[in-house]
Formats: sequence, C-alpha cells, structure tokens
Amino acid sequence: MATKSSIHIKPCKVTSSGPHNWRTPEYMRNIGESRIYVIPELSSDNEQWINPDFGNPDLQTHYDNVKQMVKEKTGRAMQEKERERKGKNGKIIKVAGCSPIREGVLLIRPETTLADVREFGEECQRRWGITPLQIFLHKDEGHWLGGKPDTEDKESFQVGGKWFKPNYHAHIIFDWMNHDTGKSRKLNDEDMAAMQTLASDILMMERGQSKNVTGKEHLERNDFIIEKQKAELQRIDAAKRHKEQQVELAEQELKQVKSEIRTDKLKSAATDAATAIASGVGSLFGSGKQKELEHSNVELHQEIAKRNKSIDDLKVRMQQMQEQHGKQIRNLQGVHNQELEAKDKEISRLNTILEKAFNWFPLLKEMLRMEKLCYAIGFTKDMVNSLLTKKEAIRCNGKIYSEEHRRRFEIKNDIFKIEKSSVDNNKLVLTINRQPIGEWFKEQWEKLRQGLRQSAEEPRKSRGFKL
Repeated sequence: MATKSSIHIKPCKVTSSGPHNWRTPEYMRNIGESRIYVIPELSSDNEQWINPDFGNPDLQTHYDNVKQMVKEKTGRAMQEKERERKGKNGKIIKVAGCSPIREGVLLIRPETTLADVREFGEECQRRWGITPLQIFLHKDEGHWLGGKPDTEDKESFQVGGKWFKPNYHAHIIFDWMNHDTGKSRKLNDEDMAAMQTLASDILMMERGQSKNVTGKEHLERNDFIIEKQKAELQRIDAAKRHKEQQVELAEQELKQVKSEIRTDKLKSAATDAATAIASGVGSLFGSGKQKELEHSNVELHQEIAKRNKSIDDLKVRMQQMQEQHGKQIRNLQGVHNQELEAKDKEISRLNTILEKAFNWFPLLKEMLRMEKLCYAIGFTKDMVNSLLTKKEAIRCNGKIYSEEHRRRFEIKNDIFKIEKSSVDNNKLVLTINRQPIGEWFKEQWEKLRQGLRQSAEEPRKSRGFKL
C-alpha cells in the first residue's frame, strides 16, 4: 500500500540552543512526551542541510535579523504576540502574531534523499517566495508494535525480536518573509493544497485526501505519533473484547446447560413417579417392567451427573481465561512502562553526552558545516578526511559545484584548505588558493557573465550599415 504524502506547516519554536535538530534538549523533551522511539542503528541514515546563503545557522540570530529587517522596511516593530481588535460588527477578533520562521513536517519514503526534499524546498521558494533555511531527514524514529504487523504493513521490521513501525519524515524550516517589503508571505488554502500536491509529485508518494473531503483535521507530528499509539491500544482493547465475547458465549452455554438440566430433572421426577407406579403395578401383576424402568432411571441420573461435571469444568475454564487475560494485560502494561522508562533514561544520557561534546569541542558544529559544504562541492570522502581530520591542504583538478549559482566551475591545480576565519576564531572557512570559496565562486560567476555578454554583443557590431 502506497504511503500518502503529507506536509504540516506550523510556526517554528525558536530557541537559543541552535538550529532545529532532534538532538537539542528542548526537542528531546518533546520526544519523551509523545513517546517516540529512536533506533540508534538507523541514526546514520539521518541527513541535514543548512542554507549557506544565510551564514549563521542559529535560528535565534536569524529571527533577530528578520525583526530588524521588518523595522527598517516598514518603520514598525514586528508584531510577535497574538492581539485582539474590534471588528466592524463590534465583536472582538483575535489576530495571530507574525511567524517569520515556520516548520514543515513531510512524510517521506525510506529511499527519499536529502536532494529530493531540497528540490521540494527550492520549488516552494520559486512558487511562493518562502525560503528553506534548514532541512533534517529523520529515518530512525517510530514506535513499537504490540505484536506482529498486519499483512498489508510492508514497512515494519523486527529489532531484537520485537516489531518496530518506522516513522520516516523530514523537517524543513522556512523563512516566511518577503525581505523586499518586510511583510509576511500570504498563502491561502489553495496554495497549501498545491503544496501538498507538489510534495506528492516530487517525493513520488500517494496524494492524501483533503480535510474538506474527509472531514478530519490534519494532525501535527507529535499528535500523529500519539494517534498511532492510540491505534495500538485500540487493537489491544479489541483483543480484550474478543476474549470477553468468548466468556459471554461460555456463560450463554452455561445457561443453556442449566436449562437442559432443569428439563432433565423434571423428566427424572416423572420417571421416578412412573417407576413407583410401575412398582405398585408390578407387585400386583408380577410384571418385569419395573427392572427396565429402574435401569433407565439410573442412566438418566448418570447423564445428569456428567452434565453437572461439564458445568463445573466450564466454570473453571472461564475463571482461568479471565485470570490469563488479566495477567496478559498487566504484563503488556508493565513491559510498555519499562520500555518508556528505559527510553527516557537513554534520551537523558544522550542529551548529556551531546552537551559535553559541544562544550569540549566548540568547533564541532563548524566542522559539520564544512563537511556538508565539501560534499556539496563534490569532494570525495578521502578528500574531506584530509581536509578535516588530517588538516591537510589538497591540490585538485576538474570541476566543483556551486549551490548558490547552480553550476560547476573548472579548477586546475588549485589548492584547497580549511582554515579559521580571520574575522571570527570560532568560525571555519574553506579556501581555494587562500581565498574564501564564496568569494572565488562570485568571481568565476562574474567572469562567466562578462564572457556571455561580450559574445552576445559581437554579432550586433558585425552587422554594419546598408545604404
């Protein structure tokens, strides 16, 4: 069954802890609350991208820059908080505050790449002017199933003997502002529906139905996970109801058996009366019918005794089923609570380790940014290792790619090296022949434009005049 495409847009909660990442302390707390599970073995499949055009990846800094831009462009401070105003009919209307930075959550396929989501973000920028700032692919999150998945479930897999349901998704952080006017972009319902269709086309996923058709409100990411867990609890409740139905059927069978026993007792009483009459008649006429009636009476009493034993056995079995069912429910709840507690402890431990790592290695974030930049340019793993790990300079020939200009530029025996920024010691910069790579790309782009302009002007000059 094809996975349906979905994108949910909401204001992004900006913190001073750095770019949006599932490893930041605040986001880890959200994970604990919504009971999201992380498989560490799959974390290597996660990817991230930071828009290099905005320099500093810190969202709080970008948010402050947007506030300053709005003030300069409009002459008014940006309205951040929700406010109330009186409408024409006298009613109080709530006006939402400005959300210059917004987060979108995309459902993706296991094979979806960072390039696919970047293509979606670039198309959104072209159509609606919203600029992607950061992209994060999460392929290590999901939740545990209580048992085997349904036959049509092709995504779930086993981890350590238990079944895990993955939740493949991507976070994309947008700048929602028009930096020429200082105003927020205005997207209506048709634009958002077109964005859903765009996501399904680029990511090759089935288009989800509109809430106008289904009558259902779309869920936020954490609510979606909670709904998944509720569905699992509903499955357990369904199993419980099935057992209760079995118990109810057993009780109905018990009532039917009791009814039959009452009928048998009436028959027995009638048989005893007939035996007594036959005995009196036999004593008068010497008939052998009395012994036959006595034998039938004995067999009837034996049958009643068997029925009574069956009833007792049935009661015992019903009691055992109820006790077994209660034990299973308690075991499931206990295992579930233990897993949640273990995950919370693991999250807290990882959070502590990450905080220590960033304190011990202040340039760690810069090295990660340099690594992404080198791979985007076209360097191999060995070349990146020489630049970052060995801190060596490398000499290259060929072509390198500029994301800003979306084209490749030729290099010949040029020397690349990662050095500390001359402006900020806490920043790193990739240089080519000791020139920052950004400045070098701009020079090459300007040379290319001048060459194209000259080649376009030459045919005009050669036309001459006709008399």
